[in-house]
Amino acid sequence: MNNLLTLKRDLVEVGRRVYARGYVASNDGNISARLDEKRVVITPTGISKGFMTPEDMVVVDLEGKVLSGTRKPSSEVYMHLAVYKNRPDINSVCHAHPPYATGFAVAGIPLDKCILPEVVIVLGGIPLVEYGTPGTEDFFRPVLKILDKYDAFLLANHGALTIGKEIYNAYYKMETLEHFAHIAFVAEQLGHMTVLNKDQVAKLTDLRQKFGIRTSVGCVSCEEDPTTCSVPAPEPPAGGQDTEALVRSITDAVMKKLQQGS
Repeated sequence: MNNLLTLKRDLVEVGRRVYARGYVASNDGNISARLDEKRVVITPTGISKGFMTPEDMVVVDLEGKVLSGTRKPSSEVYMHLAVYKNRPDINSVCHAHPPYATGFAVAGIPLDKCILPEVVIVLGGIPLVEYGTPGTEDFFRPVLKILDKYDAFLLANHGALTIGKEIYNAYYKMETLEHFAHIAFVAEQLGHMTVLNKDQVAKLTDLRQKFGIRTSVGCVSCEEDPTTCSVPAPEPPAGGQDTEALVRSITDAVMKKLQQGS
């Protein structure tokens, strides 16, 4: 059994971090932790995650009945409870709307390619879950279909969801997810993302097993998607000059200007 006051304080701190990092706006987002086999502590509805107090937290049973607390639990409490019922190894759930990850979710693009070693180890792939109306069963039912395989999810046209063994573990996965989404976005703007090959992913999979991570790797290696294996040659600069020649010409022009002004 976890200490109730400690869990409340941890939820307040994680809420503060989620808000401070811009992962939520206004009263968005919700975070919870398993208190014991029958009870869950969850953030309340209608309050900014950056300005909560331990007294704001709500304790509910696994059916959503409020056991203690003066506020109403998050409207998405049943998504949290469904996770706990179906993943006994999970003790915390974090739902937020981090901009880059949510951008991929809105664009309908999963983060399912094996790119960063750290992400492959910690999260594997991040699937895109089909849209469902928030606050209803339709919202979390698609998550349950693949809940046993992943610890991080993009929620179509909505946000992101991460789950973990304890509060900070779930939160750090949200950080990792958003950091990865930001890097993936930058790489796409630069024109290409180089994907790890099958052998490289296999070595990372071995590390996952050593660390006790049992969920699916879930990301695509370059052999599985050959179009991602090679890096295309950069386009030559306009006018036909190669990069070195362009740099030389700019340098010569600058030096000439400086000499004229001396």
